[in-house]
Amino acid sequence: MVDYLIVGLGLAGISFCEVLERNKKSFIVISDDSQTSSVVAGGLYNPVTLKRFTLAWNAKEQLDLAIPFYAELEKKLNIQLDYKIPILRRFASINEQNLWFEASDKPNLSRFIAPKILSNHNPNIEAPNGYGEVLHTGRIDTSVLVSHYKRYLAEQNLIFKESFDFEALKLQHAYLEYRGLKAKRIVFATGFGIKINPYFNYLPLNGTKGELLTIKAPALKEERVIKSSVFIIPMGDDLYRVGATYKWKDKSNTPTEECKQELLQKLNTFLKCPYEVIDHVAGIRPTVSDRKPLVGRHPKHENMFLLNGLGSRGVMIAPMASKQLYGFIENSEALEPEMDLSRFTTKHFKN
Repeated sequence: MVDYLIVGLGLAGISFCEVLERNKKSFIVISDDSQTSSVVAGGLYNPVTLKRFTLAWNAKEQLDLAIPFYAELEKKLNIQLDYKIPILRRFASINEQNLWFEASDKPNLSRFIAPKILSNHNPNIEAPNGYGEVLHTGRIDTSVLVSHYKRYLAEQNLIFKESFDFEALKLQHAYLEYRGLKAKRIVFATGFGIKINPYFNYLPLNGTKGELLTIKAPALKEERVIKSSVFIIPMGDDLYRVGATYKWKDKSNTPTEECKQELLQKLNTFLKCPYEVIDHVAGIRPTVSDRKPLVGRHPKHENMFLLNGLGSRGVMIAPMASKQLYGFIENSEALEPEMDLSRFTTKHFKN
């Protein structure tokens, strides 16, 4: 008998594993690698919504938890995950500059928005109106994190690589059974995989497909993230991640030529040096209709829980959501109403 059975090992699953381990709880993970959003993500942590120059939901609280969380993981796994990188918002007009100054005066944003305009000195980028700099930003190498964490769990025989068989799950009053394994509780952290979960597929997790390119641009020599109509994220060795697209109808993990051309068209409006596309990946972000996570207990099964819906800000949200879920389960602490999945269950289960 273990304390927890965790299904899924993206950012949500890893974060919850860490909370459990730090609280000396036993667990087993089941993952089949079917959901790729954590692996192909850009991995940026950025407290500011750069389209409207507003503070992202709970951004300060999330960052205060996330930065030390990833620092501990770096020590534990003996790898680098956190790359401190400035994010520059390329201004398309003088009006955007003025809106930036207005935002920098707001008390909740002054910590995160530099109150000045940076001139562009890179001849390979067209930015006549300059940039605004977001502070306290960086990139988590999510692909490295997922691969190394899987290895860490495998060395302790704590992970089974298989697709979860819902018919094999037997729910008892005080525990559950799954193929000979007994656990006190089960937590589903499968991202867009929720759509095939008969217990939670009633929730409005729609999923948005995102595609990203990796380009090699030896002449660019840019060490900061540039946000314009697309992101350019430095990856080292003259490699840059470019993205991302947002598509609501296509739910496959297959990259498309249409999205590749969309990204290149946007990139070419401001990148002015030669480059070569060397990779193209896709994944489905677990996005919810109200853009908040889905965290909490199943309305009919006391020992079944969900940690999902982290959307495009999973790097920032995962540690906070995992901590809240653990406090909810183990200490009967209230979840933030905005993330509590019960906001969607009353209507569905009213009968």
